[in-house]
Amino acid sequence: MNRYILSLDQGTTSSRAILFNEAGEISGVAQQEFRQIFPRPGWVEHDAEEIWKTQSEVANEVMRETASTADDIAAIGITNQRETTVVWDRATGKPIYNAIVWQDRRTAERIDKLKGGETEKLITGRTGLVPDAYFAGSKLEWILDHVDGARERAERGELAFGTIDCWLTYKLTEGAVHVTDASNAARTMLYNIETRAWDEQLLEVFRVPVSMLPEVKSSSEVYGEVAADMTCRGVPIAGMAGDQNAALFGQLCHEPGNVKNTYGTGCFMLMNCGDKPKASSHRLLSTIGWEIDGKTSYALEGSVFIGGAVVQWLRDGLGIISKSSEIRELSESVDDAGGVIFVPAFAGLGAPHWDQYARGTMFGITRGTTAGHIARAAVESMAFQSADLLDAMVADADAPIPEMRVDGGATCDDLLLQFQADVLRIPVIRPKMVETTALGAAYLAGLATGFWKSSQDLEVNWQVDRVFEPAMDADQVAEKRDDWNKAVRRSLGWLSEEKKGK
Repeated sequence: MNRYILSLDQGTTSSRAILFNEAGEISGVAQQEFRQIFPRPGWVEHDAEEIWKTQSEVANEVMRETASTADDIAAIGITNQRETTVVWDRATGKPIYNAIVWQDRRTAERIDKLKGGETEKLITGRTGLVPDAYFAGSKLEWILDHVDGARERAERGELAFGTIDCWLTYKLTEGAVHVTDASNAARTMLYNIETRAWDEQLLEVFRVPVSMLPEVKSSSEVYGEVAADMTCRGVPIAGMAGDQNAALFGQLCHEPGNVKNTYGTGCFMLMNCGDKPKASSHRLLSTIGWEIDGKTSYALEGSVFIGGAVVQWLRDGLGIISKSSEIRELSESVDDAGGVIFVPAFAGLGAPHWDQYARGTMFGITRGTTAGHIARAAVESMAFQSADLLDAMVADADAPIPEMRVDGGATCDDLLLQFQADVLRIPVIRPKMVETTALGAAYLAGLATGFWKSSQDLEVNWQVDRVFEPAMDADQVAEKRDDWNKAVRRSLGWLSEEKKGK
């Protein structure tokens, strides 16, 4: 009897492997962080080989620690940091450049040239996205233009492109399989979400040879088997979805109108929109949630670039904590943020502002400001940014959203979730299983292989841990959000015209 699904959760700062049993419970977990590479201000890179090394090592580690063999694993599901772009040599399997991370802003000027005209209409109309350096298309174009000989090699069919899900599958199968799923393809600015195919006109805009592109598959099917020399050799790879899409699925937000928010490196709010894409009038993204059995589920999405990453910055940049877990104690050491407002626009601002040139700002600092106040303001920044997303989502849906399900590492922080409920003025629901990104990938793989028979089998696994009800006075909430909005306005367009290209 297969006892587990192995979920490979490849995130922005770490690679994890988690074993889930039939009840959707964690039976084992292993994790490794990897390097963050910052060649220039606004540039963010990863070593794709290091991503593969850490991901394969944690997969072996979790099986070793649970005394599991390949016979114990029904299938592997993959979930990944989306938009991060890898280009590799088909002959050697070696990347030709570091992976360019979704947070990277090096193509901001290129994106500026696409805005305000017919090309922007083309991109938004066919992909549901707004032109932004966030997405993979301009990153891929940059690699082809800036790595010696890359464009000529790509034209000859010698190079392959993929997001991280694609890269891991390629490595797991030792180059036999070059595929992605619809949820990841939809984040490239190259994929038509209505026809569900790579778009020839968009490929022309970014000058991408079609030969580089992976085959687009559904989010739940067998893509191939592990051929690499690993403990899970021979196990089918059967589920694949971008991290936020997997979290929406793992939260069982399977009906139109269901909303979840994930608090990871960034914060990502998604609403299930059903079987037709919904255009946003409030600068949200229309995207593919997942595709199963020939049926596509669409979503509205709001993206916050810097969520939990602000805690990393407090640790590694400012040095006021030595471990990320210390943020809770430090932020609880004060009654409130002491009037401090922190806008962590380290990589610009995502939805609903979409300002590539915003930068981080902190207001309200006095001689009485302490590390505790700054930590508290950093935690509150996640809730304020998420509240901006929900406002836009409510306006697009033209209907109230009665509740929000939450997941991700930061949801262990009761202070954050209570403040989130306060500023949203709706209940915030934390499930007992907050690792819903990895769980969603496991569910997709398990459904493809019969480990779970149907989505009804999954519903019994979802249990509430705690519901956070709004408690703050409405006038106080309004005052805090006014201060936040004022700080955001002052962070917008921070980079001058002279500095944008530097």
